Amino acid sequence: MLKVKNNYQEKNYTMKDTIDIELLKYPIGKFISPLEFSKANLSLWIQTLEALPSRIEKEVNGLSKLQLDTPYREGGWTIRQVVFHLGDSHMNSYCRFKLAMTEEQPEIRPYFEDRWAGLEDAKTAEVDESCEFLNALHVRWVRFLKNLEDADWARTFFHPETKKEFNLKTTLALYAWHSEHHLHHIIRLKERNNWM
Repeated sequence: MLKVKNNYQEKNYTMKDTIDIELLKYPIGKFISPLEFSKANLSLWIQTLEALPSRIEKEVNGLSKLQLDTPYREGGWTIRQVVFHLGDSHMNSYCRFKLAMTEEQPEIRPYFEDRWAGLEDAKTAEVDESCEFLNALHVRWVRFLKNLEDADWARTFFHPETKKEFNLKTTLALYAWHSEHHLHHIIRLKERNNWM
């Protein structure tokens, strides 16, 4: 039995509840770094990023304010915050790619994504604005990615929190996963609530 206390109530969770919580947190599973970084895989991951804005827009189109302000799980972000977070996170990643391409193993600056998502703009922004931002960002990011040479994918940046070096091909795979991860937070919430 797992005991969890939050600001609202104390709950006792069984092993089944714990598994269900993990499925709510990670609807497509946790990120696993790929074993193969073929041109086909790189192309597929770029296509995932290219398609994300329209897929997000399709999922949030027509949702009411109440639905947009529904968290995808207890203690999780609302749909509105998830869409806003995608813009924040992918903006940071785009900058990290550009730093890695213009400097030798730059040390990137981490940010507190949970604090960013808790700011008032993330909680109240019109979802259309977040979709427009995500679309514009991905147009530029995808154009940038499609122009990388084979050797560029091995370029790296250093993450001071993890004390690890990350290459661009692994980072691309991570953000393709990140795109699907948050998209499926929205899709699964809609399915559970019959909003499809």
